Amino acid sequence: MIDFNSNGIFARLKKVDKDKFGKIINDFLLENENVIGAYQSIRDGVVFTDKRIITINVQGITGKKQDYTSIPYRMISTFSLETAGLFDFNSELELYMSGVGRVKFQFTNSTDVKEICKIISTFTL
Repeated sequence: MIDFNSNGIFARLKKVDKDKFGKIINDFLLENENVIGAYQSIRDGVVFTDKRIITINVQGITGKKQDYTSIPYRMISTFSLETAGLFDFNSELELYMSGVGRVKFQFTNSTDVKEICKIISTFTL
């Protein structure tokens, strides 16, 4: 699980094909739940569906141990976006969840983070 108390950070995510994590998360998806977008760092991933955000934290040397955290959009009370700048190569998205804490996602500068904000806005507002 994401450690919300230590400000869990998923670093340098880039957009990948939305089916990239299909084999991994298909068992978790509801019958009428659809994947909207997927992002991956070196081993970890974040999947946005039309119901929630699923984080995949790959652990250990072999990567066989994996940790999944499901963040329903209804839990998000506030979110903040910082776009990449001239000397800052990362975009950052912070989600604040009622009664849980916050999590930060860092995206590569080529990622359309405004698209991600539209997804979150669509399901939280």
